[in-house]
Amino acid sequence: MRIPRRFSRLLAAAATGAALLLAGATATAEPTPAGALPGKQLTGYWQNFVNGATPLRVADVSAAYDVIVLAFAEADPARPGAVTFGVDPGLSSALGGYDEAALKADIAAKKAEGKSVVLSIGGERGDVDLGGSANVTNFVDSFAAIAAEYGIQGLDVDLEHGFDVANMASAIQRLRERMGEGFLLTMAPQTLDVQPGGAYLQLIDQVKDLITVVHTQYYNSGSMNGCHGQVVTQGTVDFITAQACILLQRLRPDQVSLGLPATSSAAGSGYVSPDVVTAALDCLTTGSRCGSYVPETPFPGLSGVMTWSVNWDAASGGSFSGPVRAHLDSLT
Repeated sequence: MRIPRRFSRLLAAAATGAALLLAGATATAEPTPAGALPGKQLTGYWQNFVNGATPLRVADVSAAYDVIVLAFAEADPARPGAVTFGVDPGLSSALGGYDEAALKADIAAKKAEGKSVVLSIGGERGDVDLGGSANVTNFVDSFAAIAAEYGIQGLDVDLEHGFDVANMASAIQRLRERMGEGFLLTMAPQTLDVQPGGAYLQLIDQVKDLITVVHTQYYNSGSMNGCHGQVVTQGTVDFITAQACILLQRLRPDQVSLGLPATSSAAGSGYVSPDVVTAALDCLTTGSRCGSYVPETPFPGLSGVMTWSVNWDAASGGSFSGPVRAHLDSLT
């Protein structure tokens, strides 16, 4: 998600799964995980780098956001699988000397306000090599140490270039054991990765009980198959709702969130106005304001919305978070 890009993989890879989408299994009731978010939450990614968006200290992230995702941890070239994290030098300079001590204090202050803070791995240019058991150990050890040092509450998986599903699942399970019951686990798959057979669907099936929320990126995408057996086009209510139901066949509604860009500059394609976002929320939670896809049974417990990013939202004066936050509050 770091730099806008065009998602050129279209229907060919996903078409074989259309029939499977129609017959997707119904999610079964399972215990609510201890690492839970408030109802109707708004998640935003904080950019630890400088681009055209507004540089922000974590302290200056809008109070509209319930969850702040720090983007991103970086691969450690000295230890395969391990990650590192610290304030980007360019961001530090842009903010007049923002440093690790200030970041840690800001995270603590946000948590004291009831916000949650997680650290993301991946993004458009990032990757983590979990190709072997030693790599998994390096990842778990390094991530847990960073989380303890900064007061980070969990992991966001935003790997966009493929990963070893079994090893990623093992890493998540071990992190949960290391970090305890308050561990938050979020994921930001691309659309193709949650079509039938996609890597994220496989991962979700292996760690379902540990997932806090999955917020698919409904942007930077080609057309996709919806769960109603029809092709849906990016930029429409149906593109959001008829793909969200794929996850709703596997997960509880409170584990499913909708990922959209905050502004047209925040993504290569797929920006929709807040009115489309709120229509998608209404369709899934109440069955109103739908496109061609209407859920047989609404999902009033749907988790909320994610956006890339808090920085692009700030650059537009809160044009995304303002109306979306207000609408989420109206649904609680």
